[in-house]
Amino acid sequence: MQSTVDGFSYGLVTPLVAFLMACLGGALGLRCTTRAMRMSRSWRPGWLALGSAAIGSGIWTMHFVAMTGFSIEGTPIHYDRAMTFASLAVAVVMVGVGIFIVGYRGASGTALFTGGTITGLGIASMHYLGMAGMSLDGRLEYDGLTVAASVVIAMAAASAALWAAGQVKGFLWSVGASLVMGLAVTGMHYTGMAALDVHVHGTAEPAVGESAAALLGPMMAGPLALLVLAGVVVIFDPLIVAGGSVAPSAEHKPGVPAHSPAHHRPARSRLRARGPVERRSRTPQRR
Repeated sequence: MQSTVDGFSYGLVTPLVAFLMACLGGALGLRCTTRAMRMSRSWRPGWLALGSAAIGSGIWTMHFVAMTGFSIEGTPIHYDRAMTFASLAVAVVMVGVGIFIVGYRGASGTALFTGGTITGLGIASMHYLGMAGMSLDGRLEYDGLTVAASVVIAMAAASAALWAAGQVKGFLWSVGASLVMGLAVTGMHYTGMAALDVHVHGTAEPAVGESAAALLGPMMAGPLALLVLAGVVVIFDPLIVAGGSVAPSAEHKPGVPAHSPAHHRPARSRLRARGPVERRSRTPQRR
């Protein structure tokens, strides 16, 4: 029989907290991405990896915060531990691929489209993989058109957020980009939940897995720790907060001698430093 699905068991508390977690992960991750675009290539992978971990952890935490307010009439909901961990790994890896593309190729044109598409697909994959990890006395069915709409929302909003992060125009741009990223994740989540229909079997068999309270609480400690780490790095990096710019350091190439500052003086100054030059007369000498 078809059962009643409630995604707001705690009212607006879980949607608001989930949205804030998505914005927090997006803000930290996109600021790290912005910082990476201003650094030399030797430092860029570290900043992009930290940004990927922050965004992936933020969207994963957002999803399961929202799921604490999700209930189905007539059956308890349990979660498979391995599948839940896999959804976090997929989020971090796929978001990382999209961010690395934008971080190295720029936030425009084909690179932005490819990076935004992969990032959006990572958000959607995390959501539906996490839903596949649910265990209950029933069967889940999805409306294909609504699922497609949720994926499009994720890709479009992720592309917009990466574009805003790539503009490198200061802190307010990153705030706006993080809000767009938060809307991408929460909008995709609740659109995907609207596509769900649950048919309860009514056999009263216990579901396999662990309850949300027993599993999700301890598992959120890791992603939250990553968010705290990214937050500390952002807070103690004044360039990120101020929105300044850093010129990439010149890389020393083998076979090319390093130039001292004295070699960069104007030619006229170097001539003066040699002192007066003896002038030769053009009058022919008599023998």
